[in-house]
Amino acid sequence: MHNNSVEPVLRFKGLNGCWKESPLMEVADIIDGDRGSNYPSGDDLNTSGHTLFLNASNVTKSGFIFNTNQYIIKKKSDAMGNGMLSLDDIIITSRGSVGNVAWYSGEIHQEIPFARINSGMLIIRCKNMLTPTFITCLLMSPLGRRQISTITFGSAQPQLTKKDVSIFTVSFPVDKQEQAKIGKYFQQVDKLINNHQEKHKKLQNIKKAMLKKMFPQAGQSVPEIRFKGFSGDWEFQTLDEVATKHDNSRVPITAKDRIAGVTPYYGANGIQDYVEGFTHEGEYVLLAEDGANDLKNYPINYVTGKIWVNNHAHVLQGKNYKTSTLYLKYAISQIDIEPFLVGGGRAKLNASVMMNLGLSLPEKIQEQEKIGSYFKSLDNLISQHDQQIQKLQNIKQACLSKMFV
Repeated sequence: MHNNSVEPVLRFKGLNGCWKESPLMEVADIIDGDRGSNYPSGDDLNTSGHTLFLNASNVTKSGFIFNTNQYIIKKKSDAMGNGMLSLDDIIITSRGSVGNVAWYSGEIHQEIPFARINSGMLIIRCKNMLTPTFITCLLMSPLGRRQISTITFGSAQPQLTKKDVSIFTVSFPVDKQEQAKIGKYFQQVDKLINNHQEKHKKLQNIKKAMLKKMFPQAGQSVPEIRFKGFSGDWEFQTLDEVATKHDNSRVPITAKDRIAGVTPYYGANGIQDYVEGFTHEGEYVLLAEDGANDLKNYPINYVTGKIWVNNHAHVLQGKNYKTSTLYLKYAISQIDIEPFLVGGGRAKLNASVMMNLGLSLPEKIQEQEKIGSYFKSLDNLISQHDQQIQKLQNIKQACLSKMFV
């Protein structure tokens, strides 16, 4: 072990002690699991039980995820040797998806008190001079991932060996207070990200449920939930009856011929660029014609103001005094578009087929507008959380790049 004169670009104020460089085996124990005769077979694995037997889906690039769990009984676990997790252990995947890292924190230990690694994982158990949160963050940093890639071998089935992980060089501040501060900082950022992700998911689930309840289902003429003050059966009409098509004004421009500007340039899947000029001005719904990136959740965008649309998106607008364009977006989103597509590798929604699609709508445009506004408000909230998640992830990645050497 020796001093490293290099220090990270970004440090906490008031912390200026030296950093040390060391092979990982000098500051942590590297432990592999029991791969002998007692290793669990398929018949030993259950959906519930005493000891969680970690699988590849549990240890991801983002840490632990416990969506698909496998368990073994206590007797089987007791018969095995190495590989039982202890509080604050760090797990690193060593085969297949190599280099995924997760920390067995107090919170997780309380929820899952007994857990074992499988044969494609190693345990890093820190000694007194290291804090587990610091090493976890280091291994997840761009620097750590690059170092892991240099000791990974095999193309068809990438692998890390216990020996190579043992001699993996780590740099760390001698002051454990600085280690703890770094670890705590990233824990707080992760907590903020998780909070926004949970709210994002909750809002998406609410939207999905309300789309089903606020539009009539098959064989029904009214929705399950309706705004107060509205009654009467909904009508089933073709898109041609309730909307006008403005495809003739579309103009495709190759990337080299575009003049940079402030107008969003739309293709099949949304904004591709920002250009000077516009092809349409007003309120429209854009529905992919060809080149859709998701045939199950077919690309549809509600747009306002000046836009430029190329020839890969249909341009629709609700008919005056009859159809709300905003409502139209959510009504069309209820249609399974995939069966109406033609072509092979680049499936296409022909204009004539599109205009013959059927959709339900209430007679009064005021009710349509209320429905459209409700779902747009949900979409705005979902988008806000999405933006916060992206912002926090960018901050995290920037700090991971600057707080380690």
